[in-house]
Amino acid sequence: MKKLILSTAIVFGLFAISAVAVSAQSVSGRIGNGTIKRGVPTRATVTLSIPGGLHVNSNRPGSEYSIPTTVRATSAGVRISAVSYPRGKRKSFSFSQTPINIYEGSPTFTFNVTVPQSYKKYSVVVNVAVRYQACTDEVCYAPKTKNIRLTASVL
Repeated sequence: MKKLILSTAIVFGLFAISAVAVSAQSVSGRIGNGTIKRGVPTRATVTLSIPGGLHVNSNRPGSEYSIPTTVRATSAGVRISAVSYPRGKRKSFSFSQTPINIYEGSPTFTFNVTVPQSYKKYSVVVNVAVRYQACTDEVCYAPKTKNIRLTASVL
């Protein structure tokens, strides 16, 4: 009975550790220096912080089974350009016959935000959803999506 209890505790402990590892990523961002001029494209940046020991698949992982990282930005009444993704790093893993393109550390994604001349509000809000699949060198976890809101004052 003690062995069963100990085994169960170990299994639940491993699940708890892996759940923390998957949630350890954070997303942050900004629009320019916090201000945006009407009619002028302003660069927005979004950074995905990935703790050591983990990586995420790039937006073009090169493996049909790997889920790519995607960044979606939306805002009403504002024009948002296509997202520019950084180059990943090709890395070999024991579970794949071919290298997979991944991100480690703090990859940054960029896009332009343009507020039209006719925009009436004094601030702009851009909603960003970052979807990624976190992995170790041995296992990949279920994909996650983290949402953030970027704001800037309109001049």
